[in-house]
Amino acid sequence: MVGMSKGSADQPEHYFSEQPAVDDRERTVEFTLDGVAYELTSSTGVFSGYRLDPGTSVLLNKVVPPEAAGTFLDLGCGYGPISAVLAQRDDAEIWAVDVNRRALDLTRRNTEKAPGTVHVAAPEDVPADVRFDEIWSNPPIKVGKEALHELLETWLPRLKDGGVAWLVVSKHLGADSLARWLTDQGWEVDKHASANGYRVLKVERAEA
Repeated sequence: MVGMSKGSADQPEHYFSEQPAVDDRERTVEFTLDGVAYELTSSTGVFSGYRLDPGTSVLLNKVVPPEAAGTFLDLGCGYGPISAVLAQRDDAEIWAVDVNRRALDLTRRNTEKAPGTVHVAAPEDVPADVRFDEIWSNPPIKVGKEALHELLETWLPRLKDGGVAWLVVSKHLGADSLARWLTDQGWEVDKHASANGYRVLKVERAEA
């Protein structure tokens, strides 16, 4: 599996499992952003399947959606709330990526009528030559530090020149230590916003 952990034998069943073992019980998640009402289908066995995750809410409320056409990555898309928002532009191309097959199916359903173009894919199915203007992610912190670092080392280099990544991380789960690690890897990191115990990190290539 490329770029996202599927878990291991000693790791409990979680939203980052490829095939969730928990029964599929669907529900509706509703939220409003910038005057647009969203009604998405979620389910058990996917990340924050019973509500809009508070971190995702902070990310969507603190970062202005892209104001021009582009190619965007929703990394760890879950049931697709970020993709649904990014796809409100008809000139947006979004790659919604997750290892969880149930999440991918839900994202596909939740964005099929969106104005933009949404490609829903497992990590290994994203063509190697695709580059992104922006990466949006509420990354799976609970996969562990090593797997998280591998995830970011895989996808951040696929930003286009001048591209930016927006990451939302809980402060008590290591937002500031992640920012330091990213800086040590040569990225320029700005603590863009904070709210409700979460920090939004703006990540760009450092100037030479």
